[in-house]
Amino acid sequence: MILDTTFAKELASDLLDINAVILRPNDPFTWASGWNSPIYCDNRLTLRKPAIRTKIANKFSEIIQDKFSTIDVVTGTATAGIPHAAWVADRLQKPMAYVRAKPKSYGMGNQIEGGVAKGEKTVVIEDLVSTGGSAISVINALQFVGADVLALISIFNYGFDLSTDNFAKVHVPVFNLTDYNTLIEVAVEKGFVSSDDLETLNLWRQSPDTWVK
Repeated sequence: MILDTTFAKELASDLLDINAVILRPNDPFTWASGWNSPIYCDNRLTLRKPAIRTKIANKFSEIIQDKFSTIDVVTGTATAGIPHAAWVADRLQKPMAYVRAKPKSYGMGNQIEGGVAKGEKTVVIEDLVSTGGSAISVINALQFVGADVLALISIFNYGFDLSTDNFAKVHVPVFNLTDYNTLIEVAVEKGFVSSDDLETLNLWRQSPDTWVK
């Protein structure tokens, strides 16, 4: 869900300008999953841009203050969500934790670093949602220890039906600073792709796992 459409378009423009999102409808990428894709997103590039990362942290904080002001801790996903969660936790003056993809194989074997106690309310900060699998594993780990996960907020969401179904199963709402539909709209407006590419981009969005250019 997008809460601020004006901000979503501004952020989409920023991501395109710094090549955090690259569109190649006629020369697709191959994702780690093996999917062919006309789009590649690397939001870690926002870390190099103080103005953009500040904008992102401020909007994350605004959403949490407006909708989830009772949280006890801010939780980031490892690894890309960690810096954003830290900046948000600092602004809100809340404890911060992060969740590893799997427990450590040494020491205390922690999966949740920083700690989220049973009954504590948290919001998960994520940089990117595709199928939702990695974020769901974070939510599962938090719910296993008894944390109350109020929401997940991401920088960018592809909006796949699969991810929507996955989040519904864990009963966690998802909010996004920007998303695929917004980005494509802005990309056409700014000339990153032509209107002739829209059919290709829409077909991929409908069936990303089977799409072949």
